[in-house]
Amino acid sequence: MEAYDIIKKPVLTESSYDDIANKKYTFEVDIRATKDDIRRAVEEVFGVKVAKVNTLRQIGKLKRQGYHIGRRPEVKKAFVTLTRDSKTIEFFDSLAQ
Repeated sequence: MEAYDIIKKPVLTESSYDDIANKKYTFEVDIRATKDDIRRAVEEVFGVKVAKVNTLRQIGKLKRQGYHIGRRPEVKKAFVTLTRDSKTIEFFDSLAQ
């Protein structure tokens, strides 16, 4: 799996904006990706040093329309904390101002 296949998109919420000051970034990642895969992908794509990675799997909510019942897709989020001496991710810097 390539680095660009592992990281799907950044998660941009109020709480994720608050964590940018602490060098903590949130991404939506591939469900099959491990913490080591995510660490390598972030370091390769953004050129930073990762201190730790925390992950969270969200089960898709049940939704129904009349008689039919379905489920939203399952999502995996990664909370990536950078080391103190690492540079910040420029993509988020422009958003956090």
